[in-house]
Amino acid sequence: MTAHTAVPVRERSTWTPKLLPALLVCLAAPVLFVVQIVWLGWVLLALAVASGVLVDRRLGVATVPRRGGGADAPEPSIARDVSLVALGQFIVSLIPLHAELDNAAFVRFTLALGGAVVVPYVISRFVYRDRAIAFPWRGGGRWTWWQWAWLAGVIVLGYLILPFYFITSGVYMNWPVVNTPDLIARLFVGVGAVGIWDELFFICTVFVLLRRHFPDLTANLLQAIVFVSFLWELGYQAWGPLLTIPFAIVQGFLFLKTRSLWYVVTVHLLFDAVVFGVLVHAHNPGAASIFLI
Repeated sequence: MTAHTAVPVRERSTWTPKLLPALLVCLAAPVLFVVQIVWLGWVLLALAVASGVLVDRRLGVATVPRRGGGADAPEPSIARDVSLVALGQFIVSLIPLHAELDNAAFVRFTLALGGAVVVPYVISRFVYRDRAIAFPWRGGGRWTWWQWAWLAGVIVLGYLILPFYFITSGVYMNWPVVNTPDLIARLFVGVGAVGIWDELFFICTVFVLLRRHFPDLTANLLQAIVFVSFLWELGYQAWGPLLTIPFAIVQGFLFLKTRSLWYVVTVHLLFDAVVFGVLVHAHNPGAASIFLI
């Protein structure tokens, strides 16, 4: 089963026992990344996996793959999929997510965020043997007119909204001061790298795994909880969720509509390019700027 293949719509329902482990694993995110009670978040992750095992037993689904048989159950295991989401969040929670630009921070983020994507993928591919996670960079065919129009729209919306958000709320101070070419270059790389990672984990891992069990809208709302919680600790605080919640949901919708990871990454990078420009401007208010505030 690939990242784009889900249980047929008639077999996917929101109000099933599977919702409990899914809710637990997603609600662990605000505990880990918003209120930052790490031990409690880990407890919720463990409860999510444990409840997933109980649900599998009730539904007659094999949690542990049968030797040599692959994932041939009539429906995917919620315990397996929740365990992958839980593992990714656990790995991310091992580091502080405050934006920093020194070499140690780059190494720390690379190992933790990279591990949160690679480890679940390897387990899905080689342990669970169900190919649940994939990264369809070239999926979806040629971009349509509305896709190109949305790229332009993202730039316009970012230009109009982001400077007002970052500067009037003061959240730009959650990012380090960037006042030298070296720091500006590091910020550019860091913002872009985290933006790409967001799509690899929240969309191609969390969302894809959840929509094997739930309707698309339900899976999208659940992944948005994890997405927005991560962005909160990263620095998108104050009234940032009013921006990040719709952004997370729209990204999930675009992935379903386009079947293209490359497209949703492009959207995200364009948005982050504006974020980068606003942060540089906010930390250097005396310099020339293209922004209105």
